[in-house]
Amino acid sequence: MELQQMRYVIAVAETNSFTRAAQRCLVVQSALSHQIARLEKELGARLFERTSRRVRLTPAGAAFLPSARQCLDAAERAAAEVAASVGEVSGRLAVGLIPTVAAVDIPAVLKDFHQRHPKARISLSVGASDELVERVRQGEIEVAFLGIPVTARPRGVMARELARERLVAVVAPDHPLAGETSVDLRRLSSEVFVDLPAKTAGRAQSDLAFTAAGLTREVAFEVTNADYLARLVGAGLGVALLPPAYVAGMTGMVTIEVTEAPARAEFVVWGRESRTPAAAAFLELLGVEEE
Repeated sequence: MELQQMRYVIAVAETNSFTRAAQRCLVVQSALSHQIARLEKELGARLFERTSRRVRLTPAGAAFLPSARQCLDAAERAAAEVAASVGEVSGRLAVGLIPTVAAVDIPAVLKDFHQRHPKARISLSVGASDELVERVRQGEIEVAFLGIPVTARPRGVMARELARERLVAVVAPDHPLAGETSVDLRRLSSEVFVDLPAKTAGRAQSDLAFTAAGLTREVAFEVTNADYLARLVGAGLGVALLPPAYVAGMTGMVTIEVTEAPARAEFVVWGRESRTPAAAAFLELLGVEEE
């Protein structure tokens, strides 16, 4: 069993196509197919079901995939540790973040990191805070930036709070509230809202504030993408509660201060296990030391 065979299996599983997997791995399709067939023969089980329309993992393939990823990660980490021993940071740095990170200028930090460590490969993924914490716990990403209620704290990971801020109301210029300089939660409770999906950390900040005030509100539109959320607000479909630093980068919106506004805390989190050289260098750049 060879690492390259594992790379081919992962590529096919992620693309659902031998053709696209071969393109990703920069090999001809026949070579990729041959190597996977050799591996299947060695394992005594087919890893993929192949039809003229689609390719998908068999139960054996689904069982093989997590361990294959772990083997490749271990091999890459071994190479990165050797490079680090001679003063060179390489390997993968996988960073996750919520769309509304405001405490850190992510592009600026990544630019600085890349200039210092050009041989490190950086991947970014955007998601909800709860999802990102779980991915850090599972080792899928090394570092993540979250936004959660101030009463909460990330569990199962190392964490450092970066900032706290109170949300502001955001409306379209022609909204009835657009002329107000401030508004309280009771007045807002009569409005229709655009918000993140229920039970997410980003949504919980606002839900908790209204519940604590003994109020309810109508969330008519649930959106997973913060940019699209802003577009719906701009179209006049409802009110949103967003971090002021994030709103500062938006155009064509009206921002209103909120009395007893929901608050959120921004965190950077990383795994409890030993960090990769790239993750350690990135956290050092952020001024974060292991607790």
